[in-house]
Amino acid sequence: MGEPEETPKQRHDRELIELLNELRVALPGVQVLFAFLLAVPFSKGWPNVTDFQKDVFVAAFLGAGVSSAFLIAPSSIHRLGWRVADKEQIVRVSTVLTIIGLTTLAMAITASVLLVTDYIFDRTTAIVLTACIGTLFLTTWYALALYVRSARRAR
Repeated sequence: MGEPEETPKQRHDRELIELLNELRVALPGVQVLFAFLLAVPFSKGWPNVTDFQKDVFVAAFLGAGVSSAFLIAPSSIHRLGWRVADKEQIVRVSTVLTIIGLTTLAMAITASVLLVTDYIFDRTTAIVLTACIGTLFLTTWYALALYVRSARRAR
């Protein structure tokens, strides 16, 4: 539902602004993670990592790259479609891209936690700590959002 007395054009403009503002929150996180991961193979400790840790690193690194692509795509779509494309369509497509981008960001962060904790602690501790972080993402980013959405629809 839009705001009272809001035209479809006003609603699409507002929704696009809200989406782009949300991306301003997510993008620095993925950029910092990606930068951190770019430096890892060049650190002194890299020769000491196990094959498992290298595999986890690649998963985290690719996840951060994929997340960057999905989270930046709405800005590109908006800019390339400026004054030409249908804003409602831009918002719909960008919403899907953002959800995918946030999902891959959560996966990349979780894999990064596994990488670091496996390097510092034993594998069991690393898995338990990583499971806690994964559960935190599932709970706060998805379950809570779906709960709020369903509660709003129930009103």
